[in-house]
Amino acid sequence: FVSIQAFPALLDLPQEQEVSGVSCGSRHTAVVTRGGELYTWGWGKYGQLGHGDNGSCDRPRRVQYLEAEGLRAQEVVCGPWTTYVCVLE
Repeated sequence: FVSIQAFPALLDLPQEQEVSGVSCGSRHTAVVTRGGELYTWGWGKYGQLGHGDNGSCDRPRRVQYLEAEGLRAQEVVCGPWTTYVCVLE
């Protein structure tokens, strides 16, 4: 179950990360930090959160795949059921 926020809400990212970019899809949100990390949350039925499954989550969760591959997120754009990330190696 994922709660739907009808109004903007403040969320804390782990370790007080500074956000450099944000994008919202139909039912999910993604942020890029100044350190090159990507956090996503919301509805994940089509894998658009990038956590390796189709699960949903209510709180920001770091996308581990980028770190495992040595990639740094630079920019993020969410579509209705997709997430596109520009990365640097």
